[in-house]
Amino acid sequence: MSTTLSDEAFVDLVDRHRGILLKVAGAYCHDANDREDLIQEIVVQLWRAVRHFEGRSSFSTWMYRIAVNVAIAFCRSDERKRRNLVPAEASLLERIAAPEQTPQDDRLDSVRELIDRLEPLDRALMLFYLDDYSHDEIASMLGISESNVGTKIGRIKERFKRTLAAERRP
Repeated sequence: MSTTLSDEAFVDLVDRHRGILLKVAGAYCHDANDREDLIQEIVVQLWRAVRHFEGRSSFSTWMYRIAVNVAIAFCRSDERKRRNLVPAEASLLERIAAPEQTPQDDRLDSVRELIDRLEPLDRALMLFYLDDYSHDEIASMLGISESNVGTKIGRIKERFKRTLAAERRP
């Protein structure tokens, strides 16, 4: 059972769930231009795939799955591009322009940094977990077993605890 949507219905559905686009793009891209490119690529892939949407899950769950898969592929292609570039001295500019942060911001930044260091699949896993998807839903979206979801989340959380504890030590 495939779905045929009018252009307007498709745009309406994507617009209603645009938060997913912003969240996934923000999790995988720090540069505003890259985020825009990724969002455009996700929408193109959604449009290509929508005729295969069978309604076995909610549209938002289906959309999330496609968005994350596109983001993972996008990051892999971006990695290849970066390997051929000479790194710029952006860290100096970031330190000069960085506003003062509260301790809460520092903790959030630490968690964001830890998530950024994860492999793309694990990053997607944590993105779904932090959005309160069930292990069953995450397993379905990522194509892995439910027990594997629980194991991976537990291991990632333990790794985060160890890393954060090590960073707090003098």
